[in-house]
Amino acid sequence: MHIFLRILPTFGLVLLVFSAAFLVPQAIALYGQDGGEHDFWLPFVVTFVAGLACLSSAVIRRQMPELKPRDGILLVVLCWTILPALAALPLLIHFQAAPKPISFSFAYFEAVSGLTTTGATVLVGLDRLPYSINFWRCFLQWLGGMGILILAVAILPLVSSGGAGSIFKAESTGPLKEAKLTPRITETAKGLWGVYCLISLCCVLAYWAGGMSPKDAWIHMFSTMSLGGLSGYDASFGQFKSATLDWIAVFFMLMASGSFALYFVALIKRKPLLVFTDPEWRGTIALLLLCSFGIAGLLYIRGVYSDPLEALRYATFNTVSLGSTTGYSTVDYNQWPIFAPVLMLLLSGVATSAGSTGAGIKMARLVILLKQTQREVSRMLHPRAINPLTVNGEPVSNGTIFSVLAFMLVYGGTVLVLTFVLLLTDLPLDTAFSAVVATVNNAGPGLNEIGPAGNYSSFSDFQANVCSLAMILGRLEMMSFLAIFSLDYWRE
Repeated sequence: MHIFLRILPTFGLVLLVFSAAFLVPQAIALYGQDGGEHDFWLPFVVTFVAGLACLSSAVIRRQMPELKPRDGILLVVLCWTILPALAALPLLIHFQAAPKPISFSFAYFEAVSGLTTTGATVLVGLDRLPYSINFWRCFLQWLGGMGILILAVAILPLVSSGGAGSIFKAESTGPLKEAKLTPRITETAKGLWGVYCLISLCCVLAYWAGGMSPKDAWIHMFSTMSLGGLSGYDASFGQFKSATLDWIAVFFMLMASGSFALYFVALIKRKPLLVFTDPEWRGTIALLLLCSFGIAGLLYIRGVYSDPLEALRYATFNTVSLGSTTGYSTVDYNQWPIFAPVLMLLLSGVATSAGSTGAGIKMARLVILLKQTQREVSRMLHPRAINPLTVNGEPVSNGTIFSVLAFMLVYGGTVLVLTFVLLLTDLPLDTAFSAVVATVNNAGPGLNEIGPAGNYSSFSDFQANVCSLAMILGRLEMMSFLAIFSLDYWRE
């Protein structure tokens, strides 16, 4: 019980920060009079009051309780499960007056998909929704891309340094969470969000210059930089039918697939070429582009496209999109040779860097796994040789290697168990498996009915809840979620 009392005030601060997010689409709805004028006031009030209630204990004591390292784990789990419930309220309110209201499970699914940057949707008729609602869906992705809690650490001086460190570590993704970019965690959080905002601004300006309207440029910037992929159109990015916009999107999806921590270090050291020396960044970009060229060649050889440049355009956009966990589409790639969509879906597990806005296993873990495999082969041939594992010239500790192996076991087990749960609901194997892989990797589209030409609207409430759980597990990288079910965790 003590752990809840410790984290409650900090959770209240996070709620207060999150409540301010509702005011942005509310202002847009009021200014544009788009029909969403009444969708955001109540969620704002509920979230703001809940935040004040949680913070009241610290106000009474006149001090914020010091968070322990393990407290960050529970705080992150609570935020990523409760914030989507609050974020779902505008959708519930708006669709309450629709001919077919959506259930709470569907609204929660949509909100989880937004905050976890998954990009899966259960909504149809996106073109007819108020702009403020589509803005909210995509804005959630942008907030969740760098992390709500990292934003809270950046702007809330009341969070202690120890507490900020535990929150930052629990919120961050990838195998190497101990590295500090600056002496103070709060400065690191501000730096990451600063770089994120700077590249986001470049993205929205590029979309606008490329032919998008300002409204479309903003919501698609949110989805691109977060590698989320939600759109304001049922046709997704294919709505624009523009080669220029496709290539702009490819560039910024590749940028967002890299580590923002790496960009931050390159910026403060004024060494832009530092980015190109990072093996994880090189591996991420090389893998995405290599598979894009390979799939383009396959499409041209099979006669799907008669023009090789057209094949390259569609293959590159959709491969980078799904592989980077964005989930945009410009064509129904389920009609391509089956090799292509399956490869693209599996790429979503490994083709993003730690410290990016993507999810999945991450390229850093893949690099460590490959080097560890090479190390074991070398050990078999030379039993007495000392062969330390290094990444970018730095030794990797055995603890990190063991954590990567444990993560891979939990990742595989999660995909397997959740696939069998969906199979119990009589979903076809390819649909069930691709739904779990797409949601655990926060990629969005799967195969068949949940592919780029469809969505998750045909799922039942139970199936949607399973996928919501998969999205949260993928965003938290599973280990944090499992930790709170350990008896050792609750022993003070």
